[in-house]
Formats: sequence, structure tokens, C-alpha cells
Amino acid sequence: MSKILVTGMSGTGKSAALAELGRRGYRVVDTDDPGWREYREDVESSDEVRRGEWLWVEERITGLLDSDDGRSLFVQGCVRNQSKFYGRFDAVVLLSAPAEVILDRVARRTTNNYGKTSVERAMILDDLARVEPLLRASCTHELDANRPLDHVVADLIAIASSPSGTMS
Repeated sequence: MSKILVTGMSGTGKSAALAELGRRGYRVVDTDDPGWREYREDVESSDEVRRGEWLWVEERITGLLDSDDGRSLFVQGCVRNQSKFYGRFDAVVLLSAPAEVILDRVARRTTNNYGKTSVERAMILDDLARVEPLLRASCTHELDANRPLDHVVADLIAIASSPSGTMS
């Protein structure tokens, strides 16, 4: 059983990819769902203005990664403490797309209200500039999420099916 982390900025299609993988019978966990993350006000930040942030509930993620039902597991998330778990995944896959595609997607989506305000859209662009390069430097794979969803999902399945978490 492979364990794959699917990460990336808001609007790259992480949740859509996991929903499709779930429809195909794969085990999926969207860490944006209740219970997987907690908002912490006391987090140190490199920003000039100190702000809280969402972090994974580490005990819950540990339990998930310790479990095995015989199916490949795809976990979706993008939080600062996810890197503590990289060694527990067979692959860390960054979904990326151009800023204009991301902003269009968040404006049109109906399953998540994040990105609808001008402040949130500015935060997405800031994360794209500051956070995505860090994710790119630490991921094992990067997939162009500007392609049709079926292509992205096929690549994720190929990564999970590979013995070493690499695509052939």
C-alpha cells in the first residue's frame, strides 16, 4: 500500500483529485475536513504581523499513517507542519497551476468559500510566491494541475502504483 501526500496551493485541484480517487475506490483523506486540522493562534510566524494558522492534528495524522486497510492512501493538505510527516509518505506530490488558473478556480468553485474575498485572493498570491517554492523544493513529484482532472488522477495512480513512488 502506497501513502501519497497531495499538496499545493488553494485552487490547484487537490480536493477534486481526491474526490475522483475516492470514487475509484482509493482510500482518501482530505485534511481540510473537520478534525484533521486545528487553528493555532500561538504559532510563530516569519511575517511582520504575527498570525495564527491551521496545522495538522499530529496525533490524528500519525494514527492515519499507522493504519493500513490494504489500499493505497492519498492524503490532501497544505499546512506548515506537514513536513514533519514527509518521511512517512512514499511520495509527496505538488499540484501546481498558473496564478490566473488558480484565481479563476477559487472564484468559480462552490465547495469551498476560501478565495472569494480580495484579502483571501491576495493571500493566495502571496502563498504562491512564498510557499509554493518551498513545496517544490521538498516534493518528490510535481504535476501540472492545469491539465484535465483525469490526467492528473492517472498520474497520481501511476505514482501510487510504482514500487518506489516514481512514475514510469
